[in-house]
Amino acid sequence: MTRLSLLFTAALLCTVMMPSSHCLADDAAVKATVSIDATQVGEPISKYVYGQFIEHLGRCIYGGIWAEMLEDRKFFYPVGKGESPWKAVGPADAVSMVRDGAFVGEHSPRIALAGDQPRGIVHAGLGLVAGKTYAGRIWLARSTAGAVHVSLVWGDGANDGQTVVIKDAGDKFAKTPLEFTAAKTSANGRLEISAMGEGTLSVGTVSLMPADNVSGMRADTLALLKELDAPVYRWPGGNFVSGYNWRDGLGDPDHRAPRKNPAWKGIEPNDFGIDEYMTFCRMLHTDAYITVNSGLGNLQTAVDELQYANAAAATPMGKLRAANGHAEPYRVRFWSIGNEMYGNWQLGHMPLEKYVQKHNAFATGMRAADPSVTLVAVGDVGPWSEGMLKNCAAHMDLISEHFYCSSKPDLADHVRQIPEQVRRKADAHREYRKRFDVLKGKDIRIALDEWNYWYGPDVFGEIGTRYFLKDALGIAAGLNEMARNSDIFFMANYAQTVNVIGCIKTSKTAAAFETTGLALKLYRRHFGVLPVATQSGSLDAVAALSQDRKTLTVAVVNPSLKPLSIELAVKGTTLAGSATRWQIAGGNPMAFNDPGKPAAVGIETTVIKEVAGKLAVAPCSVTLFALPIK
Repeated sequence: MTRLSLLFTAALLCTVMMPSSHCLADDAAVKATVSIDATQVGEPISKYVYGQFIEHLGRCIYGGIWAEMLEDRKFFYPVGKGESPWKAVGPADAVSMVRDGAFVGEHSPRIALAGDQPRGIVHAGLGLVAGKTYAGRIWLARSTAGAVHVSLVWGDGANDGQTVVIKDAGDKFAKTPLEFTAAKTSANGRLEISAMGEGTLSVGTVSLMPADNVSGMRADTLALLKELDAPVYRWPGGNFVSGYNWRDGLGDPDHRAPRKNPAWKGIEPNDFGIDEYMTFCRMLHTDAYITVNSGLGNLQTAVDELQYANAAAATPMGKLRAANGHAEPYRVRFWSIGNEMYGNWQLGHMPLEKYVQKHNAFATGMRAADPSVTLVAVGDVGPWSEGMLKNCAAHMDLISEHFYCSSKPDLADHVRQIPEQVRRKADAHREYRKRFDVLKGKDIRIALDEWNYWYGPDVFGEIGTRYFLKDALGIAAGLNEMARNSDIFFMANYAQTVNVIGCIKTSKTAAAFETTGLALKLYRRHFGVLPVATQSGSLDAVAALSQDRKTLTVAVVNPSLKPLSIELAVKGTTLAGSATRWQIAGGNPMAFNDPGKPAAVGIETTVIKEVAGKLAVAPCSVTLFALPIK
């Protein structure tokens, strides 16, 4: 066995020294010793373990990353019926859904006008901020001459709105830009589209975003994503991908037909396709990681997608990409063949003996199209991963694993779940390397491309669970365990970034880091890259050197309500005696952050002038120390 943690005793979490979370905190610090041997350096920690995963699910992209404020802006649902957010202005029967000549999708709303009575449609429930400008566009056609009024309304007073008058709407669909500035803050603003006179008014698509959007992305979410600094983003799924046709997301967004989300609730407007995803990656200076559809999809579709992303502009798919405004190849390195194909919940699920053939065919075709790609196979510790490794080892570079954990009442038990799952995956794959001759001479590492806690009510939309301080401790403990197994983990993608079990949560008008996001941000920014032998008894502590070996970082997770006093013993290097400490801590394991409200949990930074061989760690905390080396 080669993992660094077998060189010393590094139990996961405090089970002997740490009292139960039901104990009351007091001033008596629990004493512990952490011994570090800086001469024993393990495999470098891959930056990709700080990756993220975004899926077309709930409010992860739409309502989280993407700035569009209108739901069902392409009228997938009939106005005034079912899940449609649109209602009629005037009699409900004045609005009909017309298939013949529909602007996009299956049908478009047509309003029968009636003289001096305003008729049209309205979308309520918009979040508006006083003084903020909103920009959009609308496609309209009117059978008779006359004006159309498009109004953004923030109250019930006569002056609580602003109107754009489109004077000459013609009988062919035409696009008109929109711009409004809200005079008041409102949680229930509305967009009204109406006209008077005779004939009919047809609405194609409508869009409204805050004017400060960045290439269609929410400015507030984007700012936090830049702080998170994840080095890679997996997209578009997840279960979603097995029913997704990537071509649906190409071309003018207003002419992309909406679809029923194939795996989850609601609709897929197809506003965020591969080109928008690549724009997102480039804005964040992050690597792309695309999952192709090996569920209901076929090899040709996957190869076409790969060539659209990576082929030269002179090739057929490169020409299509260039026609969509992107002449230069995207040069996407990471590609996953499918998602969770072992599960009967997955569209296109099939037995392992059949799927290995499909995987190998996909891999062969994709490598023929671009030999430079790094291919990730679908794994799941147990018979599925074993079968994939035995039969597909020559057709993969990495193998994915997933896990999610629930909630436990005891704080230490709750935290312990995550690192235990990380270690279980690592131990299994280390054993596979011993058992399977086909793996001799190969280094197929894990892409843990979905991992997180998943429990609790949907506060932030579908699967929009809230996270607490105790969850930040678990995520940090998971990162500690990945550091101990840096020879096995190449990538990890926290699922799913925004709102959907996400490390960032948004309201209609604000965004904030969850506690879990703070832990990911802290480690990504400040933890070292060269893990060193760390002996800490039953305490969860791990140390690493910076790339230049001028700083020793020590990360400690304290899953108890008592403070720690740590005696630090370092071998193989000499510390300067000072330190910087970052901590995520609080007296309440259930503390949480909410967008638009003052943060209850944050990262506190302290400069310590004299360490003197001792480290103080707060109760219920994640703490990272940076210790300069002489």
